[in-house]
Amino acid sequence: MPRGAAPGLRAARGCRVRSRVRPSTSRGHRRRRSTAHSTPGAHPRGPPGRGPAGTVDNGHVTSPELPGWRHVYSGKVRDLYVPDAATSDEAVADRMLVVASDRVSAFDFVLEPGIPGKGVLLTTLSLWWFDQLAGGDGGRGIPNHLAANVVLGDDDEPHPLVPEAVAGRAMVVRSLEMLPVECVVRGYLTGSGWAEYQASGTVCGIPLPAGLGDGDRLPEPLFTPAYKAPMGEHDENISFAQTIDLVGAERAHELRDTSLEIYTRATATAERHGLILADTKFEFGLDDGGELTLADEVLTSDSSRYWDAAAWQTGTTPAARMASFDKQIVRDWLAANWDKRGTPPPLPADIVERTADRYRELLQRLTER
Repeated sequence: MPRGAAPGLRAARGCRVRSRVRPSTSRGHRRRRSTAHSTPGAHPRGPPGRGPAGTVDNGHVTSPELPGWRHVYSGKVRDLYVPDAATSDEAVADRMLVVASDRVSAFDFVLEPGIPGKGVLLTTLSLWWFDQLAGGDGGRGIPNHLAANVVLGDDDEPHPLVPEAVAGRAMVVRSLEMLPVECVVRGYLTGSGWAEYQASGTVCGIPLPAGLGDGDRLPEPLFTPAYKAPMGEHDENISFAQTIDLVGAERAHELRDTSLEIYTRATATAERHGLILADTKFEFGLDDGGELTLADEVLTSDSSRYWDAAAWQTGTTPAARMASFDKQIVRDWLAANWDKRGTPPPLPADIVERTADRYRELLQRLTER
């Protein structure tokens, strides 16, 4: 499921590389993980009142009942469904329904109110990027998790699989064996990476040239993976050697190479629309044939950090140069108006509206819709 602690990436944005991986993993072992595309029904929840990575839902995480589908899990933003017991159609038996809600979270709390239309905006942008990466941008087709959203009924007529109640914010996807690695790619020096660079001249333990500034473009994009922790725990940043320990050398290289390829292609697309893709994260799974498959959301405001290219060139402060198209507005307001004790205050209407405008502007600029 999407994670998305602002700005953009969650634990993977930090760069403290641990000296170990979880004891349950070993070299070459493919670990099945309970996420949006794991085995149906294998979706353990965290402690009561908490979502993934310890997110407190404050009672604000609700999921609609949908005909033909059974709810099995809710994350910070997305709800996951599998075909209900009454569904016997083999054509959908291995399918799942991923629904993007309007929920917004910050500092491990789900906030009120949500951002109107956010689920539709995220889903629309993900679908657009999946299409680009399937060859729409002129590159090779990268396999993804999307499945047909209609089936032929006994009457030989097409029947939609996405219920009307969630139309526009849901994707029908294939069930995959998810790999326990969050594939983070960084193209610019910012956030906790900038803090680490100031202290040690490295980002996630990777040495960088001296003289770089906050927000500067890196000499080349960096692959900085994170271990996808069990539900209820935070992800853990790992080295590439530890990635090999988790999934094996061949698969680790494939994850790295594919992630860097996607980032390079997406960066070129963003630049053509006056945007900078500073960093992002990807999640991959394996299909029944063992083929690496792009899953979850892709290149959205919740999984990526986008900046305006003109502002980055001309801005005189880091805030002006690196104003991101995500929920940073929410985080900034909350940091200034809440001491992080008790329940967070409701978001003011103008903060909600400004955040929605940033999500909407990114979609419009990329897709020209």
